[in-house]
Amino acid sequence: MEYRYLGRSGFKVPALGFGAGTFGGQGPLFSAWGNTDSAGARRIVDICLDAGVSLFDTADVYSDGASETILGAALKGRRSQAIISTKVSLRSGEGPNQVGSSRQHLLAATEAALRRLDTDYIDLLQLHAFDAMTPVEQVLGTLDDLVRAGKLRYIGVSNFSGWQLMKSLAASERLGLSRYVANQTYYSLIGRDYEWELMPLGLDQGLGAIVWSPLGWGRLTGHIRRGQPLPAGSRLHETAGFAPPVDEERLYRVVEAMDEIAEETGKTLPQIAINWLLRRPTVANVLIGARDEAQ
Repeated sequence: MEYRYLGRSGFKVPALGFGAGTFGGQGPLFSAWGNTDSAGARRIVDICLDAGVSLFDTADVYSDGASETILGAALKGRRSQAIISTKVSLRSGEGPNQVGSSRQHLLAATEAALRRLDTDYIDLLQLHAFDAMTPVEQVLGTLDDLVRAGKLRYIGVSNFSGWQLMKSLAASERLGLSRYVANQTYYSLIGRDYEWELMPLGLDQGLGAIVWSPLGWGRLTGHIRRGQPLPAGSRLHETAGFAPPVDEERLYRVVEAMDEIAEETGKTLPQIAINWLLRRPTVANVLIGARDEAQ
């Protein structure tokens, strides 16, 4: 497995990681993604570690925390072999402070994630969204406290705009606080908004991109074709409303171009899509997902 620096952190991560959103299967979105149980998860983790895919990404909102719990159980006895990445700040309960990036929520959410993951530290904690109601100085101060306490190794973000991210990085520099080193982002051959602002920012500021949905929400698997109905087994039947939008004509043109490359190289469409991402600037890690061993 190739290892790459995560931005300018000095920390190396595998070029491929595993997205554990398929673990648990609770709720309308995550049940469509997958419902891998503890035994299935442990087998998937076995396969990943054997191949050098040692970064596992999850979040507190994935299946209401079940994804973290199952991942923690699957890594029991081999925690040191894995890099755990999780996310907080989306709503994780009904209480008024169970959302956002206030000091109250970040401290409580981190402790809850540590318990579910059955570990005493998280390698990479990312904020799942920008909290406009909490000053960035408070957010970064709280994260810095958690880093200094040894509960977090590195910090990052997801779903931030360019100005939100740059404002935070400037505050870190001004105050001498722990700095974001990762930006978990949607990026694919049919979703290239990342290139407009966040990629140049990442190059300039030394942030590594952790890419989710490299197959464009399942649209680049090779199963979706011009003039053909959506395959019966496609998860898009249940999850299209959550998916990033895409122009269908552009999708078909991209797939047809990939078909030509596949014929020339003997590679599959998913291999081509992931390979393209691995050669793009700032990309440190591409997350892949699977519901079971066969997939």
